[in-house]
Amino acid sequence: MEPLIAKMFAAAIVMGVGSIAPAFSEGWIAAKAMEAIGRNPAASDKIAPNMIVAMAIAETAAIFCFVIALIILFAV
Repeated sequence: MEPLIAKMFAAAIVMGVGSIAPAFSEGWIAAKAMEAIGRNPAASDKIAPNMIVAMAIAETAAIFCFVIALIILFAV
């Protein structure tokens, strides 16, 4: 197998596997936040900023996978 093709497959696998967990966790965070706001609408001022921070933290795993995929493609 050509080295370039192997790099592309490796980067695709890293991005594919590495973006599954952040996608599920962000959906779960949003669902639970909307459920909490639905139960207590007065608390939405406190829930929404915390939800955004939690989603940003969950997204970092996908960003790290993206950086690793770029390293595989261009540095190795």
